[in-house]
Amino acid sequence: MIIRYILYFIFGAGLIACSSVHNIFTESNTYIISDYLEQNNQADSLILPYRLSLEKEMREVISKSKNNFTKSRPNSSLGNWSADAILNSVDKSVFGLKSYFCLLNYGGLRSVLNKGDVYLEDIYKLMPFDNEIVIVELPFSSLEKIEKYIISSGGEPISNAILKFNKINFKNPGPVDYSFFVITSDYLMNGGDNMSFFQDKINVIHTNILLRDAMILEAKRQKYLVFNKENRIFLY
Repeated sequence: MIIRYILYFIFGAGLIACSSVHNIFTESNTYIISDYLEQNNQADSLILPYRLSLEKEMREVISKSKNNFTKSRPNSSLGNWSADAILNSVDKSVFGLKSYFCLLNYGGLRSVLNKGDVYLEDIYKLMPFDNEIVIVELPFSSLEKIEKYIISSGGEPISNAILKFNKINFKNPGPVDYSFFVITSDYLMNGGDNMSFFQDKINVIHTNILLRDAMILEAKRQKYLVFNKENRIFLY
């Protein structure tokens, strides 16, 4: 379809005074700017091979699912799977004897995973952001702030911990030392979703792994996505 840009210019106006009556005369011309149909077709021809290649890549089946993974608060199968996937991507040796858990944000999960074939594009829809996995060391005095935040928000995806009776209990509790670790995203570490408690950070380990890439690797490794709908957050 030819796109026409029509510009109207008012060239002049004549005003003739005659008694109390004023007659206004206007004249307009129409200018047609040539469209770029041919150029657009050439651009489409150049882009088409890349688009087809990308579409083929996105339709790669990377796993399968026997269940629908949905998200809700305070607990959900999608939240559990996502947090577990991020936790599993991290080398646990960096923690030593210290306690650790994974904390994501509910709003960061942008789609669901449906029963059947799981395509690469499904993970891109679930996690479209290029956020990096980081390991944040925090003092134990910050734990209460995290507990209050999760309770106030109505629940966030977590792994390797349970929030019960308003307290976070680690599944692998280390000695009550000076600090513990939170596996999360650089977006949240920098205060995203009002997670201001990360301002208390003692140290940060950058993994150079994107959350999305970790989810893709976990989905491929599992072959069938591990469905886990356990309650990890108990709100009273």
